[in-house]
Amino acid sequence: MTAADQARTRVATVADADLIARLLRDFNAEFDEPVPEQEWLARRVADLLRQGDTVVLLLDGARSDVPADGVAVLRFRPALWEEGDECHLAELYVRPPMRGLGLGRQLLAAAMRYARDRGARYMDLATTNQDVAAMALYESMGFNRHAGRGPDTVAYYYETDLSRPR
Repeated sequence: MTAADQARTRVATVADADLIARLLRDFNAEFDEPVPEQEWLARRVADLLRQGDTVVLLLDGARSDVPADGVAVLRFRPALWEEGDECHLAELYVRPPMRGLGLGRQLLAAAMRYARDRGARYMDLATTNQDVAAMALYESMGFNRHAGRGPDTVAYYYETDLSRPR
């Protein structure tokens, strides 16, 4: 029996906030992104789960030595151009030792099913051209890339801090 056969995806609860925060911190650390404090992030995740517009799926059971090997964070928002919600896949992460076993595909498929069952008609996400494995996964699962015309295209993501007046 393979790890993918043993793994199951479940909807996380507020009680999982600490675990979710650990997985998200590992993800950020892997890509040298800023990592908030564990306690703060766990509280934030719990708050978002309580509000209901954020849903987290956990991938359990692939290995017995860790409580979860993957996480998907879904953010729902009302659609502007049609009835129902849109779903933004904010994070999709599988622990490095478990990659290449089909677990990312399993987790993404579960996220897509969950969003569809909740009534979302659209799912979007962002990644960079450096994450070739993620791009291949998303495209193999039916996502369309809209970021330019060549193999060296870089997707640009813009943000600004609204707490500072301009």
